[in-house]
Amino acid sequence: MAIIQWFPGHMSKARRQVQENIKHVDFVTILVDARLPLSSQNPMLTKIIGDKPKLMILNKADLADAAYTKEWKAYYENQGIKTLAINSKEQSTVKKVTEAAKELMADKISRLRERGIQKETLRTMIVGIPNAGKSTLMNRLAGKKIAVVGNKPGVTKGQQWLKLNKDLEILDTPGILWPKFEDELVGLKLALTGAIKDQLLPMDEVTIFGLNYFKKNYPDRLLKRFKGISLDEEAPEMIMTLTHQLGFKDDYDRFYNLFVKEVRDGKFGQYTLDQVGDIDVN
Repeated sequence: MAIIQWFPGHMSKARRQVQENIKHVDFVTILVDARLPLSSQNPMLTKIIGDKPKLMILNKADLADAAYTKEWKAYYENQGIKTLAINSKEQSTVKKVTEAAKELMADKISRLRERGIQKETLRTMIVGIPNAGKSTLMNRLAGKKIAVVGNKPGVTKGQQWLKLNKDLEILDTPGILWPKFEDELVGLKLALTGAIKDQLLPMDEVTIFGLNYFKKNYPDRLLKRFKGISLDEEAPEMIMTLTHQLGFKDDYDRFYNLFVKEVRDGKFGQYTLDQVGDIDVN
């Protein structure tokens, strides 16, 4: 598969905005898909963030394999990164994020207090790739009463400060992809979960990747969904078998769309496409 290049103008602008505004926040909140704790991180943003304190949020944890989520949380915590695994649709999200922010910045708050400075409100920006659930998280954190704080440094057109509560204020930023995917595997993982547009990768390649991954890591899920299939078949042969078995005749595109949609919708259960053991390989 060739290198995929996709970097719309608004994402280039968003990158510049992150660079310009990072000095105005106390810490950066990195939002990733818990099913892709590594692949859904933007390496370009990692460079921009640098040594700034970080809060890692593994979102959509309800869709991810809990055992792998536990491993990833431990991994990032060992890197000195405060890490939360959440489902941003849940009511408890606000409390969890606020408490994690306070814990992350406790030393700085303490140092300021010693100097007679009371810092009540912490400021952060949430960065992440599209479809990691940022809009849902922002809506949950802000609730129905979104207070836009104006006349502050760092506010540029298309961005706004959201006052969540007395403890936390967030600079809204758009989701940002990186300029190109040089790692074919990363592209396939992002495509399978719907993080990138379906037109960017051939659906047959995405389906073959998905079938092979579930054959290796979650074979019982495939056997439960598709009765009577043989896991000894190679993915292309399995596609032919299932397409006919489901009554789609030779409409393989119909099977690709069905399989990918069901994976995204959680019909195959909770799954994680990144494993901590992969880090040495990447």
